Amino acid sequence: MNVRERTEELEYRILSIDAAKSREANRAKEEAKCPFRTAYQRDRDRILHSKSFRRLKHKTQVYITAGDHYRTRLTHSLEVAQISRTIARGLRLNEDLTEAIALGHDVGHTPFSHAGEATMNSLVGHFSHNEQSLRMVKYLEKDGQGLNLTDAVEDGILNHTGKKAPWTLEGRIVKIADRIAYLCHDFDDSLRSGLLHRNDLPQIVVDTLGENHSSMITGMVSDMILSSEGKHDILLSGHMQNVMQAFRDFMFEKIYYSKILAKEREQACFIIEQLFKYYTEHFDKMPLEFKQREKRWGKQQTIVDYIAGLTDSYAVAEFNMVFVPPVWNQWMATH
Repeated sequence: MNVRERTEELEYRILSIDAAKSREANRAKEEAKCPFRTAYQRDRDRILHSKSFRRLKHKTQVYITAGDHYRTRLTHSLEVAQISRTIARGLRLNEDLTEAIALGHDVGHTPFSHAGEATMNSLVGHFSHNEQSLRMVKYLEKDGQGLNLTDAVEDGILNHTGKKAPWTLEGRIVKIADRIAYLCHDFDDSLRSGLLHRNDLPQIVVDTLGENHSSMITGMVSDMILSSEGKHDILLSGHMQNVMQAFRDFMFEKIYYSKILAKEREQACFIIEQLFKYYTEHFDKMPLEFKQREKRWGKQQTIVDYIAGLTDSYAVAEFNMVFVPPVWNQWMATH
């Protein structure tokens, strides 16, 4: 019995009957098994080492013009993974599967966060970052070969948002942990920016979860574990659902859709719109590897894939290269 087989055997002895077992994982393309890592551990490693995951360090979470201490899509994904693993451990579910889903759930996000996503959606008629994340790991990574992840990880990535629930409990953990992470950490960043103050919080949130992001996470995670234990599902208590909804409504009104950040959202949308228009009219200016994808995916989808994969900083640099005269860029660099 090798290391992987020993770990797989241990899962049946230690994990809940509801946990996804690594030995039962399936891939679209069969491949030789690793002697040391389970299928879900390999998925986690493939995502962690992918280019799309690395690019998340330069993709906006909320604040487009942020400093070093503000969250990015990368730190958000790591925080979702940490929260998810805590919940999975408490419920004796598969931590490796939850971590893989959490690390991969946002790899298809456009530059400039949801402002970029909304712009792309308006340009092409339908665009959703969860679908693009699945597309990224399934078709675009590794020069078009994809990562060949297990179906449980792909399902969790696709359904981490939206009306459909993932079919594994591990995926359902990530779906709620994602919301816990972005509400608590975006609130923390909003305090740092000065756009919010602790006494702005709805009273039901303060009374239930306190006023700092650490106590908020602890409260919601504890509620999930206690509410889900022995229920064969991932649940929040009715009261906590009301608290989370009040918290979410508050953040959407004060931050996500706020007039304060409207200018940044407009600028981000303009950059995405102009790059999309430019490459639609000048497809020959696309990088060679993307031009070679046109036959398989078509011109519009290839442009979407390219722009969605850009980081914030690269999108701005690309915009400057295309639309800003070189003499102005030189002047900006010296002043």
